[in-house]
Formats: sequence, C-alpha cells, structure tokens
Amino acid sequence: MIKISHITKIYQKDSVETIALSDVSFQIKKGEFVAIMGPSGSGKSTLMHILGALDLPTKGIYILDDQNIGSLSDDELADIRNRKIGFIFQAFNLLPRITALENVMLPMSYAEIPKEERLEKGKKLLERVGLGDRLNHSSSQLSGGQQQRVAIARGLSMNPSILLADEPTGNIASSQAEEIMEIFERLNRDGHTIIMITHEPEIARHAKRIITIRDGKIVGDVKK
Repeated sequence: MIKISHITKIYQKDSVETIALSDVSFQIKKGEFVAIMGPSGSGKSTLMHILGALDLPTKGIYILDDQNIGSLSDDELADIRNRKIGFIFQAFNLLPRITALENVMLPMSYAEIPKEERLEKGKKLLERVGLGDRLNHSSSQLSGGQQQRVAIARGLSMNPSILLADEPTGNIASSQAEEIMEIFERLNRDGHTIIMITHEPEIARHAKRIITIRDGKIVGDVKK
C-alpha cells in the first residue's frame, strides 16, 4: 500500500541547509498499525507531512496505492488527501461553531456526496466511536477525548486507504488517551491501516509495529 524509497527532505533558508530526513525507506502493508516514534526534531513530523501528501520530498519516491505522489499536480494531491488519507490531529481541528455531526460530514460535503447519504454515514460513524448521543453537540460542549472521537469519525468519512494520526493523544487526559487507543485498536482489527506519529512509548505500544526515527534516519523497525 505504501512504499517510501530513499526519501530525503532538505529545508533551505538563505545559505543554510537543514536535512530533516536522510535516505529513509520502508513499506507499509494494508491492514498494518504502525507507530512512528522519535524525539522532538527527529524528523517524524516531516515524515508525517510527506506521508499525508502535505509536502513533497527533496529526493526519493513515495508510492501510495500504486500512485507516485511526487508526480501529481496540486489539485491531484488535494484529491488524494481528501479521498485516500484520513487525518487525525493532536489539536482535533474541529470547526467550533458547528455540531459533531456536521464536522464529520464536512469532507463528504466537499466531495459533493448527497446530503441524505452524508447524514446517514455521519451518524453511523459517530455511533461507531461511542458518540451516538452527542450528534448535535458543538466542540465546546465536548471533552477533549470526545472531540478526538469526532475527529476520528471525520477521518473515516471518506473510506480512506490510511488513517494518519499525529500525536492523537497529546491534548487529552491519560484515561481518555487509553480509550482513544482502544478505538484505534478496534479500527485496526476491522481492517483499517493506521499510521500514528507519537513520542510516547506507552502510546506506541498499542501499535503492532514501531518505526523509530532519530536525526532524520530510521534507527529501528520492530514488529510485535
């Protein structure tokens, strides 16, 4: 499903070059649950942006579902992000003035899916993450853990090839973090491919494979 081949990412400011990633290669198969771990400044956020088609590498090739991401136009990249990648962010990134259900329906609205279908699917996804009784609550009426559940449901709304979670438990209490990780484990058992960026070993242990990155290079790749 995912093939990263000899990826290097170099940022240049004035005459100063910063190598964020150096010759990174790995593959992820359909149905895997992978944690990418590393300390601050290790390159894991840069790698997440490349995996999410939010940025392109300086060198190397990224293949997602047999497509070379580096060969796509900006519009094609936007389409890939909407259809194939379900994003789940540390800060939730929910729109505060609309309901949980409306937040989940948003990607489907952009894709011009009929309203009745959006409503039905949005309700089912919120029920799936345990929020069937919070459909019409706004973000301000939900706890951090509940907001992240809404974000997970939204990430699933377009039936993506991968769920890409960036520090998904970073802004919630530890008790709620365990509940969020149980949802990810359940989704993985149901066949979803999950890639999670984290710096917390206790969160990474929920994954079935841990890729460790340090100073822009992979220094560990362990399957359970």
